[in-house]
Amino acid sequence: MAQLQEAAVKQITAICDRYKGETTPLMMILSDIQKEYGYIPLEVQELVSAKTGISVAEIYGVVTFYSFFSLTPKGKYVIGCCLGTACYVKGAQQVIDKFSEILKIKPGQTTEDGLFTLDALRCIGACGIAPAVQINGKVYPKMAVNDVPKLIEEYKGGANG
Repeated sequence: MAQLQEAAVKQITAICDRYKGETTPLMMILSDIQKEYGYIPLEVQELVSAKTGISVAEIYGVVTFYSFFSLTPKGKYVIGCCLGTACYVKGAQQVIDKFSEILKIKPGQTTEDGLFTLDALRCIGACGIAPAVQINGKVYPKMAVNDVPKLIEEYKGGANG
């Protein structure tokens, strides 16, 4: 097992212990860890496995299946571009391409400075305001390609964070 800091080991152990009486605690444990640390690397999965008896393979399968879990750290600002049908037909692909071009990252990646992560989302349920972009939970309706540079600058300046 890779070196986890002692405080992290205690915190993760406490999270696992919190759900000891549950029949299927894995989703709750992983959700709490994701909220606390922002991602769930392999060494954390190994610790959860040791504490719960659930195999690392099963834990890894859950972490990689659900898009809200991450194996790597996310940026301070997570930009989710909806590519669901309504958003897609209204130009969402061009919007995500513009984010990608300006930030110099592909969907699923984080900028080197750790400020932005770009994610392609399937449907965020905002079809009436398509194309929709979500940044740390805040939804931006009817996003146009020309709006992207200004929005990035706002977040770089810290106006929204």
